[in-house]
Amino acid sequence: MTHEPPGTQPPRRFRPRLHWELLLCGVSGHELVGTDAAELRPQDAIFAREDTAGTRWYRCLRCDSWLPLPPPEHPARRYPPERDEIELPLRGKRLRDMIVLRLIAINRAFHFLVLGALGALVLLFAANRSTLRPTFYKVIADLQGGVVSGQSHGRHGLLHELDNLFTTSSTHLHQLGAVLLAYAVVEGVEAVGLWYQKRWAEYLTFLVTSSLLPLEIYEIATRTTVLKVVAFVINVAVVIYLLFAKRLFGLRGGAAADAAEGELDQGWEALERTAPAPAPAPAGAS
Repeated sequence: MTHEPPGTQPPRRFRPRLHWELLLCGVSGHELVGTDAAELRPQDAIFAREDTAGTRWYRCLRCDSWLPLPPPEHPARRYPPERDEIELPLRGKRLRDMIVLRLIAINRAFHFLVLGALGALVLLFAANRSTLRPTFYKVIADLQGGVVSGQSHGRHGLLHELDNLFTTSSTHLHQLGAVLLAYAVVEGVEAVGLWYQKRWAEYLTFLVTSSLLPLEIYEIATRTTVLKVVAFVINVAVVIYLLFAKRLFGLRGGAAADAAEGELDQGWEALERTAPAPAPAPAGAS
């Protein structure tokens, strides 16, 4: 398989390719090396070169763009750093996986906050329900313009759901709160693991997300809302991405094939393979 520098491949007609390197460089800037060096050596040509007009060209180690810059007026060092001193940025599949997994991690962190807050509120309500009951029925009576004795207020709607909270047993509320908090912890663990690109977090996220899809389908079939549909589509996309792109459960070669593909665009060998041929040395150069 031939791997060309990002942005040089012609787009496919029905499957345009998103170049993550160009996207990240557009957001956070290019990764340039040697911009503070007084001189360039032949071995630096992989990431920095000087033309006959004295203009230096610096190669972004992430997206392979070459940027023309004048030599530094006050260089901080004589030569660019050696290769073993340079921390190469992520490229290719590894960069894509990092971005996608961190987007999923942000989604899971949001779930953690919402579920944690709901669980805490349920337990807090259960502990103070007897104190809140008179205030609740007084508010309902004021809203309805009459006296409320505590009976059920209709079979549907918000008032009915709120009334159910005061008639549900404390044991049920404690169980509900515990389940919400436990689920929040799981989502938090997923978020941390995915942020640091841990393989076990990919499996955990796949198992938890796929196990909830039948429940989401039932909820959509029972009462369809835009929010439910969007959440379902996101979760399906997460499951498909983890299963096929990350090769879980040995699919498409498993972890070994995933690691091998990630190595194709990473490291100095990949940079050398995609570097243009060195330009002729300037006239008079030793």
